[in-house]
Amino acid sequence: MSLPLLLFFIQFLSPSLQQFPRPCTTPDVLQSKRCCPVWPGDGSECGVLSGRGFCQDVTVSDLPNGPQYPHSGLDDRERWPLVFYNQTCQCAGNYMGFDCGECKFGYFGANCGERRESVRRNIFQLSVSERQRFISYLNLAKTTISPDYMIATGTYAQMNNGSTPMFANISVYDLFVWMHYYVSRDALLGGPGNVWADIDFAHESAAFLPWHRVYLLFWEHEIRKLTGDFNFTIPYWDWRDAQDCQVCTDELMGGRSPLSPNLISPSSVFSSWKVVCSQPEDYNQREVLCDGSPEGPLLRNPGNHDQNRVPRLPTSSDVESVLSLTEYETGLMDRRANMSFRNALEGFASPETGLAITGRSLMHNSLHVYMNGSMSSVQGSANDPIFLLHHAFIDSIFEQWLRRHQPPRTHYPTANAPIGHNDGYYMVPFIPLYRNGDYFLSTKALGYEYAYLQDPSQRFVQEFLTPYLEQAQQIWRWLLAAGIIGAAVAGIIATIIAVACRRRPKRRKSYGERQPLLNSSEEEGSTSYQTTL
Repeated sequence: MSLPLLLFFIQFLSPSLQQFPRPCTTPDVLQSKRCCPVWPGDGSECGVLSGRGFCQDVTVSDLPNGPQYPHSGLDDRERWPLVFYNQTCQCAGNYMGFDCGECKFGYFGANCGERRESVRRNIFQLSVSERQRFISYLNLAKTTISPDYMIATGTYAQMNNGSTPMFANISVYDLFVWMHYYVSRDALLGGPGNVWADIDFAHESAAFLPWHRVYLLFWEHEIRKLTGDFNFTIPYWDWRDAQDCQVCTDELMGGRSPLSPNLISPSSVFSSWKVVCSQPEDYNQREVLCDGSPEGPLLRNPGNHDQNRVPRLPTSSDVESVLSLTEYETGLMDRRANMSFRNALEGFASPETGLAITGRSLMHNSLHVYMNGSMSSVQGSANDPIFLLHHAFIDSIFEQWLRRHQPPRTHYPTANAPIGHNDGYYMVPFIPLYRNGDYFLSTKALGYEYAYLQDPSQRFVQEFLTPYLEQAQQIWRWLLAAGIIGAAVAGIIATIIAVACRRRPKRRKSYGERQPLLNSSEEEGSTSYQTTL
């Protein structure tokens, strides 16, 4: 079977994890609000006959939100996911998925009983073939329509309360671009351009780090299913002390085009990518949602940004200063929070002082502004694949903070955070449902690790030994052939020399050497010989 055909069957047979699952986009499901698909493994809802899960009412938290969003009942994301569904699959044990057909993060096997830890590595520590494989996986995801998911192209009200569904197909990669757009888009209040902009369910408050952690885990999981490579992990870019965009080369994420500084080099596959969900002002004016249509080329012009806003990229000292902050959230728990680790890492507060600052983009935010293109708009930033490398490293800093301070879950806010960010709030737009506070924990519990955070011996294996072993595995046949040929040649030469020595006439014995074997003078002693050798 050819590789493309094999990949097609892998995609077709694999169940999915996020919204909106195809089985839950029909008028019947939308009007009944019951998203409990049948698990194909036993033909029962949520795999109940196999003990995988059962259909259950959704209960959302009633604890108060902060004052940032004063409206109620106007946005589909409020009290997620009740506008769309009030019943979903509740999975048991180590099972996960909208139909409980998957394993929880870190678990594998037919019955999800195999525990395994994956390691995310520095992209510069990957072998050449591993880098090429990563880029090919990205492009495959960009060009493959998701067989499992669809995206909503209208609000629930525009769907006439579910009787006329508005959904569209989307590629595996662009599904995640749409998700990032949807979670951060403005709230439509009715009328052209009438929106509430101070709303974001994944940024500018406590859920910023847990939400992106789950987002990356799902993305990683989808690539594994798409390719059949269950050893795949997202690499990270350690940008500490970087003077430029080190990953902006044609061998990695694409260099600068000689035709235009805003475009990707034609030598990179990313030059052919088209962005989606990049025109929020237009959507707001037309009172519509992003429908996944192509909207032009991927843009990037690193370093030609507003230097007053981002004078430099973050340093090692900046990261260490942020890690020294002991409180996760403070005050109003938004971009104005002082001495908040989350706010400083996100880039709304100074890493040196911990105080909120305006007119500057620091830490996480600075990389987005520095790229000066598609990645610089919050809603469309995931269009640039550098987004993945960047957020993987942000996630590793979050992990460092968790290990250093070991905060109890009570450090995560349970109430009065901006809408979508309280501990008990379900992450928009994920189905199955995941609470923010459930991911305020170490990567160890989720089955993955970062190479540079490992013990020195483990780090040596992952960052130095593994790439060479992987390269050797790729060329072992050539090495074996070369060894056999070399041994044969050496044998022939040895045979010729032996025969020549037997035929050589014997010399008469001499009892005195005509000249020494080595010059024994001080000027030309053994040191000169070693140098000559």
